[in-house]
Amino acid sequence: MPDLADGETFLMQGSGSKPYELKNTGGVYSCTCPAWRNQSLAIEKRTCKHLKKLRGEAAEVARVGAANAPAKSKEKLDAEAKAAPVLLAESWDGQLDPAGWWVSEKLDGVRAYWDGTRLLSRLGNLLHAPDWFIANLPNHPLDGELFLARKSFQRTVAIVRRQDKSEHWKQVRFLIFDAPGHVAPFEERLEIIRALPAHPYASPHPHERCTGVAHLKDELARIESLGGEGVMLRQPQSAYVVGRSATLLKVKSFRDDEALVLAHQAGTGRHKGRLGALLVKLADGTEFSIGTGFTDKQRESPPPIGATVVFRYQELSDGGVPRFPSFQSVRDEV
Repeated sequence: MPDLADGETFLMQGSGSKPYELKNTGGVYSCTCPAWRNQSLAIEKRTCKHLKKLRGEAAEVARVGAANAPAKSKEKLDAEAKAAPVLLAESWDGQLDPAGWWVSEKLDGVRAYWDGTRLLSRLGNLLHAPDWFIANLPNHPLDGELFLARKSFQRTVAIVRRQDKSEHWKQVRFLIFDAPGHVAPFEERLEIIRALPAHPYASPHPHERCTGVAHLKDELARIESLGGEGVMLRQPQSAYVVGRSATLLKVKSFRDDEALVLAHQAGTGRHKGRLGALLVKLADGTEFSIGTGFTDKQRESPPPIGATVVFRYQELSDGGVPRFPSFQSVRDEV
């Protein structure tokens, strides 16, 4: 794992246009990202995801101590224990050469984990798929996405949240992109998926080898022109690990994040008498407003204070504020 010598600096590309500067000064590590700057801890006890990515999680825990990590509530610990054991993606930093990686479309659906007998959401909640939908799926785990069509996320959510096992599920497909129960490189797991018997509602998600940055950008442009959300990159020969990993990368022209709703800001003009914008806060404490992306119905009945919302933005300003944020959805248990 690379490290910084005393007095050495390292530039790491984050979400914004300018890279963050990581530095070691006499054994005290720092980063110019908002998450590092906005902590209330002493500077020698601070860390961030960029330092962990550079030095490794274990090295940073050993340096600052696990006790300095924010305490997790019982609810959060219970939720983590219940969550499905899935692999989560990092974002492509624009620097890594994707040649040889596997590229696939990033699906705008609902993540689903088949544990061999049940279909679960990412948070571990049972998805009430009809018996005919899951019939003849294998008795080993599968990781995939419940997908209806591009630009149909809300319709997909509305169907899979139902508990009546309705006929609406006939519109949905379970697109499979991994077989987590097999301890083997990704290429072998991909062959296991491709060798599954034909199924009326489940099928392998297509992957192809990326030849380089130009190919990646062409594929991203093609997918986005069709209304798709972006593309995914999977490291060749990589293992399946639970949690966030740089072996799986998402690539999008726009970025997504989550924020906590602090307040409702009144609308003006044609939005007078209903929501104008949401005042929200990022995990690092940055506050800003989201004023676009809402339907008329959502402006009349906005996400409640305390809810977590997903928004899309172009990049971060130098101050760490998302530029051109647009509301996407309320994060819920699916």
